[in-house]
Amino acid sequence: MTVATAPTAVRSLLADPAGSVLGAEPGEAESAEAYARSGGYARAASPDRLLEAIARSGLRGRGGAGFPAAVKLRAVRDGGGVPVVVANGEEGEPGSVKDRWLLRARPHLVLDGLSRAAEITGATRGCVYLSDPCAATRIRRALAERPPPIPVEVVETAHTYVAGEETSVVRRINGGPALPAAKPPRPYQRGVAGRPTLVANVETLARMALIAARPDLGDAIARTTLLTLSSRRDAPLLVEAPYGARLREVAGGQGSGDAYGALMGGLFGGLVGSGALALRLDPGALAAAGTSLGCGAIHFLVPGGCPVAVARDAADRLAAESARQCGVCVSGTAAIRDTLRRLATGSAGPDAAERLERWAAGLPGRGACGLLDAAAGTAGSLLRAFPDAVRDHLATVCPVCARCPASGGRRLAVHVPDVAGIRPEPDPAR
Repeated sequence: MTVATAPTAVRSLLADPAGSVLGAEPGEAESAEAYARSGGYARAASPDRLLEAIARSGLRGRGGAGFPAAVKLRAVRDGGGVPVVVANGEEGEPGSVKDRWLLRARPHLVLDGLSRAAEITGATRGCVYLSDPCAATRIRRALAERPPPIPVEVVETAHTYVAGEETSVVRRINGGPALPAAKPPRPYQRGVAGRPTLVANVETLARMALIAARPDLGDAIARTTLLTLSSRRDAPLLVEAPYGARLREVAGGQGSGDAYGALMGGLFGGLVGSGALALRLDPGALAAAGTSLGCGAIHFLVPGGCPVAVARDAADRLAAESARQCGVCVSGTAAIRDTLRRLATGSAGPDAAERLERWAAGLPGRGACGLLDAAAGTAGSLLRAFPDAVRDHLATVCPVCARCPASGGRRLAVHVPDVAGIRPEPDPAR
């Protein structure tokens, strides 16, 4: 059984379930009535007071960049013109399932958060942006059950790694391709229909809704996060964990307590060795260690696997997903992919490590989006975290890599947890 075919469980590590994004019944699709009974859609404080509560909580975006939510809300509110708010549910990371699960299981929580964001910014139009057909059905049903205070459109897109990048979101909603655009302007300056636009991850919006309902729990809500945990050996787990938990602790909860490292933040946080597993789930601590939570996807490295094979799988996926708009991205991701493939098969030249190091230092920041940065970061982090493994692969053929040929990154994919009454998606590996 591989990660891509194993069923994904759902679990909470919270001591107090109040303010949980998972809700009381994670295996059930929540109705408008059930959500209202739990305190959802309740009349909250004024928009200014809610914004203050969000700022006070320190809530950061859960889409990958971790930008302060209150700063983003203020920028859109003060941007001039009449804003648009967008719930971004396009989950490009193969190892992440939290956003699709939220849209399927708790659509009203997400829509409540979108409405709160509209109140704060003064938006008169909303969009839910996604590529998952099951999630689209659930959101449309939720909109019919309880129409929001502003018109909300469901905008579907083809699934790609770059389709969820904020300028890609704006281009697609505006009728163009879901491809990154040059910046500036950024969406908060000029986005959908030329208006200031908030593009917010669906988990971020869900946590805004929870803070609106329970401002007294704002700090705990902001310092809790959804994680998608996986490894080559153990079944995946969608877990809600507090920032204080250590990586080793959450690894044990998924079955990977013997992990010797991890691929962090989806394909963006890079590889880390065993020492990093003592770190706490805290954006500051992880950044100081040279990594990040990103979208909350963590693939643990367990005995019987190989970090070079994982790095190759990540580079395979990134090269295949390049938007092919920037020549440096097309050539750079392909070069990193090809070198890691040769390293995995024992056919890399003696200068392979030197070339990977040069690309890791010189390529970040040169593409229109973060995809090239992710590929360069994968190469650099492999060299930093597992230099002995790289040297061994230059000297001999690795039996683990030989048994796991390149798969386009499909081995890193995770199945969305089952939700009662929701038809499972046909292609969990995407």
